[in-house]
Amino acid sequence: MYHPFSIIETLKSSWAILRKNFIPLVIYSVLSLIIYKIVDVIMFVFFAGAEEIVSGLIQFFLQGIIQTYLTLSFYKLILTLMDREYYEFEFKDIVPSLRMAVNFIAICILFGILVCILVFINLVLERQDKLYSEIFTVIAVLGLLYLLLRSVLCVCFIVDDDSKPIESLKQSFEITKDNFLKTLGIVFSIFAIMILTLIPINAIITFLQPENEDDYLFLIGYYAWFAIAFPAVQVIIMVTYRKLVYSHMDVDDSVAETD
Repeated sequence: MYHPFSIIETLKSSWAILRKNFIPLVIYSVLSLIIYKIVDVIMFVFFAGAEEIVSGLIQFFLQGIIQTYLTLSFYKLILTLMDREYYEFEFKDIVPSLRMAVNFIAICILFGILVCILVFINLVLERQDKLYSEIFTVIAVLGLLYLLLRSVLCVCFIVDDDSKPIESLKQSFEITKDNFLKTLGIVFSIFAIMILTLIPINAIITFLQPENEDDYLFLIGYYAWFAIAFPAVQVIIMVTYRKLVYSHMDVDDSVAETD
């Protein structure tokens, strides 16, 4: 391996990419929020007066599809910006295919089914013995967190390699197999970044917020935090993916060249 995976090097590369492409990433984050809110308002108006359960399911389904496309397109944008020094790109290059969206939704459904099964088992155990239920809950939560950590990069494979659901999960498990603790370190770094970006924004909004007023400033603060933190997090995930892939290949680490 020419470039063994390193947390420090991953964060340095992520910062270099984020610094070079901060404006387009923030603009895309803001546009994503605007698009999501516009669609949310349209669906609210369109389904006003409809049966609550049916309209709720339809809105949940449509919002899921929109969120899927926005998420996948953001990953494609990051990959394109990382590699843009090697080729030119157009808007169509960051639009995910229908197959990518279906593969991503399929993985979400698989995890949803798993969660439902675990909840059902927990309810059965709770009726028999509350202690068993509590033990099972701890084990189930830890197991889910472990699975999420090992499979977190499956989306990257879907976007970058156009992998199928099970294939992408296997690929994510493979590249994190020998780097579990380092991957966990990346996750802790991401949480730290999210908190560090939230603290100053929250402090400013709290200071400016008048008494007995609406919480509109907190909503603005949330959007500002999302526009800053979301690109940073996604860039770190994508760079982590690239670093881990190259660490398992006998090739030069092209991510390092972007530093």
